[in-house]
Amino acid sequence: MTGDHQTLALLLFSGFVAVTLGITTWVSRRRQGSADEFYAGGRLFSPLENGFAIAGDYMSAASFLGITGIIALYGYDGLLYSVGFLVAWLVVLFLVAELVRNCGRFTLADVVAARMSERPVRIAAGTSSVTVSVLYLVAQMVGAGSLVALLLGRTSGAAQAWAVIGVGALMVIYVSLGGMRATTWIQIVKAVLLLSGTVVLTVLVLLRFHGDVDRLLLTAAERSGHGRAFLAPGLKYGGDWTARLDFISLGLALVLGTAGLPHILSRFYTVPTARAARRSVVWSIGLIGSFYLMTIVLGFGAAAVVGPAAVRGSNAAGNTAVPLLALDLGGGAGSTGGTVLFAVVAAVAFATILAVVAGITLASSASVAHDLYASLRRPRGGDPRSEVAVARWAAVGVGVVAIALGLLARDLNVAFLVGLAFAVAASANLPVLLYSLFWRGFTTRGAVWAVYGGLLPAIGLVLLSPVVSGSPGSLFPAVDFQYFPLENPGIVSIPLGFLAGWLGTVTSDEVGDEAGYAETEVRSLTGAGAV
Repeated sequence: MTGDHQTLALLLFSGFVAVTLGITTWVSRRRQGSADEFYAGGRLFSPLENGFAIAGDYMSAASFLGITGIIALYGYDGLLYSVGFLVAWLVVLFLVAELVRNCGRFTLADVVAARMSERPVRIAAGTSSVTVSVLYLVAQMVGAGSLVALLLGRTSGAAQAWAVIGVGALMVIYVSLGGMRATTWIQIVKAVLLLSGTVVLTVLVLLRFHGDVDRLLLTAAERSGHGRAFLAPGLKYGGDWTARLDFISLGLALVLGTAGLPHILSRFYTVPTARAARRSVVWSIGLIGSFYLMTIVLGFGAAAVVGPAAVRGSNAAGNTAVPLLALDLGGGAGSTGGTVLFAVVAAVAFATILAVVAGITLASSASVAHDLYASLRRPRGGDPRSEVAVARWAAVGVGVVAIALGLLARDLNVAFLVGLAFAVAASANLPVLLYSLFWRGFTTRGAVWAVYGGLLPAIGLVLLSPVVSGSPGSLFPAVDFQYFPLENPGIVSIPLGFLAGWLGTVTSDEVGDEAGYAETEVRSLTGAGAV
């Protein structure tokens, strides 16, 4: 990239960072000592504000960079990500949004522990939530590394490493100083920027082809090198039975995983009522749906305008397709329009990464402090301020772990990495959440088994899959301990999570808490007694 690209994009980066740090500083002057303020922003956000914040949390680097890149490289098969991420919101809207808001306080474990033995359930749910959050964070870190390496025109590991470290440092500052209130406003600003940038790029792609979508698709197919096969299922997931099972596994993970994502569930606690939580989801569905429709245009636009060969040449996983598309649409390398548009898109993508990592880090630090620390260390009735202090330090620890894993996985596609996080969320968090809300006889053993029965197989199968070893694109290509053929474990680990929860309950000597379930049911459906 030219010096103009670098200078302008870095100025825009710096501008966004300055604004968000200003928001964080302003918010940190308010009282942040209470758990309610730090974890839930005082529950003062309106449905519209929270809807934009949810959209900001959900429209991550995987959506903006990864999905567009996969569509540009694999055509029709990349659509699964856009469709899966969007359809998942129907599960959230109809099954969990209002019920979680009524039954919980800050985290997923609050919902599950309402009628169980708190300590084992909180430890299990907290461990699972932190695992999912770290996996999700890794995807954002990889996106940051790819973006800054492209911006600086360097492919060295050092450039990506410093980008990952910088993002990690900023996210720790956002969370530890500003808590949920600052994180929410950063999400809102980011959502507006991302939607505006996506609309501009979509309009420019359609104008390039004079509004003729058919011509856009045919041009993309011609430049792909695969002809009409680019527009049909099977290019990535149709080669053999293994690829087809991977397709089904990924679809299950994407559709079911959203309802188990800790940073999404925590957003329902930032509004005053369950009705506001449901209205937040309705707002977010409209915003997110519009965004994912536009990513389809951008993906095929990148294939038609830039070409899969150029996309793959810049980044093998396709993570830089959108910035390259912006550069071409603005007039090409060296042009003023191309420089400006590339810099704006790169800055928006960087803002996306910073905002999402802040939300995820807050959710994971809440799980560490409110669930793990509260269960293991703090005596009942202890000072909640010490819990908030632990949450701030937990943000530092989570950031360090995410940076380390982000450096290790920097050559993988960010949308693919998020698919793994969704698989773990759907395997470990969703079964225990649904059983707790809808099964009268569910017991403590069932809850613990549901979490670990989904979490351990999901992680274990990923470690034994082609993602980690045994193929040129693996994390460790020089070794081979690949025994599980699928890249996404959802098709196996999700049923195992539900099965383990059922098996733990029916083999338990404990009798389900009928009175506790009745109280939970009334609270979840009416909001009576909700925080």
